[in-house]
Amino acid sequence: MASPILPGTGLGSGLDTGAIVKALVAADKAAKQGQIDRATASNSASISGIGTLQSLLSTFQSTLSVTGLGSSVNPSFAGFAATSSDNKTVDATADNYAVAGKYTVEVSNLATSSKVASQAFAGGNTSAIPSGTLNITQNGINYPLTIGANATLQSVRDSINADSKMAMSGISANIVTDSFGSRLVIGSDKTGAGSDISVSGIAGLEIDGTQSMGAGAAASGNIGGLAKDAVFKIDGMQLTSKTNTVTQAVSGLKLNLLAPTQTDKPITITVATNTEGLKTSIQKFVDAYNAVANGISTLTKPSLDDDGKLTVPAQLTGDALPRSILAAIRAPLSEVGAGDKLTVLAQLGITTNQKTGALDFDDKKFTAAMTDKKLGGEVQKLFSGDGTNPGLLDRMTSAIKPFTQGVGSMTEGILTTRTKTLDITKKKLSDQQDALDRRVATLTAVLTKKYNDMDTLVGKLKATASNITSMFEALNAQKKG
Repeated sequence: MASPILPGTGLGSGLDTGAIVKALVAADKAAKQGQIDRATASNSASISGIGTLQSLLSTFQSTLSVTGLGSSVNPSFAGFAATSSDNKTVDATADNYAVAGKYTVEVSNLATSSKVASQAFAGGNTSAIPSGTLNITQNGINYPLTIGANATLQSVRDSINADSKMAMSGISANIVTDSFGSRLVIGSDKTGAGSDISVSGIAGLEIDGTQSMGAGAAASGNIGGLAKDAVFKIDGMQLTSKTNTVTQAVSGLKLNLLAPTQTDKPITITVATNTEGLKTSIQKFVDAYNAVANGISTLTKPSLDDDGKLTVPAQLTGDALPRSILAAIRAPLSEVGAGDKLTVLAQLGITTNQKTGALDFDDKKFTAAMTDKKLGGEVQKLFSGDGTNPGLLDRMTSAIKPFTQGVGSMTEGILTTRTKTLDITKKKLSDQQDALDRRVATLTAVLTKKYNDMDTLVGKLKATASNITSMFEALNAQKKG
């Protein structure tokens, strides 16, 4: 809006009416504007601080999650590590019940699954299939499937793949076309001897899975031979397994059989204490915790200005929320874990720095705990729990959950609620600023009109006085003349 103030000295009064109006308006505006400015600055700092807190906790939560240190697929705190001399043939993973040592592994053949094919249908995917009950049998379990009228080879395939029971058992179907026509092919991801598939109940789809498929359009049977167990040796002892993942052969050791070994070239599996791996994982936990603790300190601790004289508040100085978060994540640190010999972090060389509130990790104490006290096998339990008692990661995740739950959850987190409140305050302050700007514009217009009217009146009075003066001067001149 263009200012109604007329700059310069009033023509009638000789006063700088524009300056007078500006001064009066500024004096009237100052108190409220100062209040809005201070509140806006404080609110903006809080919004920024809460955003930083959300980011810190989100990163911390991600580090603790099942995709980070809390992963059960790739445990971060395994007490032992297994290495293979050829992990493309045999891969190995050790858990906390493993024993340090070396093992030789020879693989004669891998476990295989069953795959069978029906006779060929010259009509391709749209070949008509009689209605009835199709029985697919594996491991003595029958999976009946109702085939309705007007069924085709493709619709039968689709019905097999849509059946939830067969899907859960790893049975699936497809159509393969050769020179004789299209065949229904049924396979399974279950391996091991005795897991062969057979099909009965509907003419044209009957398959004896114990017979190898021959040649010709009418031929059906298994493809690639019967399902077999894996056959392998560990330290010369011959063993078998229904699957290529072997977990029972050696205590605490999981073997993934990936390919047969070459003659006279056994694979060596070495199991050793996972000291370096544990150290890396623990350091990652300590760093994640310290990022939150140090971040909260930065958000709440006042600092000195450039001259080193005045105290400058941080974004959340005086706010109780950051301290509540820090107290929440500190509490689980002092709780006793579920282990037998390892129950507290201090045994691993992890202590709280009394000055900074961050965690200190003593490398020498950790090494002693691993080598002298043999605590490596219990680190996983301390951090991840034992299946019944939650570990430190779970307890910390639960501790920060009330703060981090987002929009849309049944109970919104404290940080989300605080952000919403701050956004409402921001809108109110913006509305107050708009109202003040309108009031200032109105006051400026009113005062400008008043001072312009005054200036015009003074001008008229001056003109009148000048006329009267001229008249008297004329009369005096006549008398003298």
